[in-house]
Amino acid sequence: MTSLRFWWLLLLIITFSLLLWYSHMTKREVDLGLRSYVRISAGSRSSSHYLVLHCASCAVVSSSGQMLGSRCAHEIERHDCVIRMNAAPTHGFEADVGNKTTVRVVSHTSVRRLVQHEAFFFKQEANTRYVIWGPERNMRQDGKGRVFNVLVKLAWKYPGTHVYAVSREKMKKCDRIFQDETGKNRMKSGAFLSTGFFTMIFALDVCDSINVYGMIDGSYC
Repeated sequence: MTSLRFWWLLLLIITFSLLLWYSHMTKREVDLGLRSYVRISAGSRSSSHYLVLHCASCAVVSSSGQMLGSRCAHEIERHDCVIRMNAAPTHGFEADVGNKTTVRVVSHTSVRRLVQHEAFFFKQEANTRYVIWGPERNMRQDGKGRVFNVLVKLAWKYPGTHVYAVSREKMKKCDRIFQDETGKNRMKSGAFLSTGFFTMIFALDVCDSINVYGMIDGSYC
């Protein structure tokens, strides 16, 4: 009986130690951030800082005209995080889409819109995180990435801003997801991934639950 108690006690200690280790490693991973999203910092073309974000509930709001007259603002803003796309406006549409913005997922082709209205996006919406996706030719960090260079300049001008680039590895993973879902090689088929696609992938990375506004449902096709 004494021997049995000893082994049960030993098993309990080992289990407790493993739980402590797992808790520590999970917290460490959160503290280190999501390595798929690399912060673009002033004075550095390759930052070691990653996006740190976790949301219990998310509202993903598209820039679709379907939101006009929806009066969904209150429902949207009840979520812990609100994720918007590109430079979709909220001013003048607050009753439909609200004005809370946690993250904007932005295409490399829409960065110019951020620049055109930089006072709004990087001053008035200074707490918003911007996640930029784009092909390697525009996002390369060796001084030849046209869009990446623009983002570095913005980081210089607004050092408190939170701008992140989707990593090259994540871009490749998204291509694999596209192929798994469609059975087609994206490069060979000539298909282009959309901001909506990257926004949903991002939401799956950071959100426990997701509600989507302004997109067609799965029964459309």
